[in-house]
Amino acid sequence: MTQPAPAVIILLGPPGAGKGTQARMLEEDFGLIQLSTGDLLRAAVARGTPAGLAAKAVMEAGALVSDDIVLAILKDRMAEPDVARGVTLDGFPRTRGQAEALDALLAASGQRVTAAVSLEVDDAAMVDRIAGRHTCATCGEGYHDSFKQPAVAGVCDKCGGTAFKRRADDKAETVAARLAAYHAETAPLIAYYAAKGVLDRVDAMGPIPDIRAALARIVGGVAA
Repeated sequence: MTQPAPAVIILLGPPGAGKGTQARMLEEDFGLIQLSTGDLLRAAVARGTPAGLAAKAVMEAGALVSDDIVLAILKDRMAEPDVARGVTLDGFPRTRGQAEALDALLAASGQRVTAAVSLEVDDAAMVDRIAGRHTCATCGEGYHDSFKQPAVAGVCDKCGGTAFKRRADDKAETVAARLAAYHAETAPLIAYYAAKGVLDRVDAMGPIPDIRAALARIVGGVAA
């Protein structure tokens, strides 16, 4: 019997929509490995892969890593055995050009985007949501000053770590510019994936468990 192709789930949404949190939950619920381009770049650089070395040279020069390098690193990662069930892409693609290049990369191995989920949020609420978020420095579990505190103050629910960190760009004054960039570059991907018949929308303003359940219904219907 032919094995089904691994699922490829894309999470779309502006900064603060909860993409990282929900990607981790999809990993727990369905075994779909969360792939964040930032984490992939850092791992490839640390491992000294050819694509990682190329990325390191670019970053050390203070330039942006090209789509070709990002895609090469993504291709290497998706060939590893732990992604047999599939992946959730968190933060990639960001532009139509990246989406088209991703389609080509997947097609070369008989794969395609299984579902693209737009996490729908209210821009006005994003400032408070982003400014209050922080993560466990050990395992990356996400928290929020108002919406999701650890059960025991100062102790990560998931790994027991006691060190937390905040992103430098999670300041209220930077959020507006990031939202504008999202709407200019990434929001058009909603139309791109809708035209391919793989788009779903989820209200991401509700409680995290409700969003998780909505995603589970979508992914459970398309992932083997």
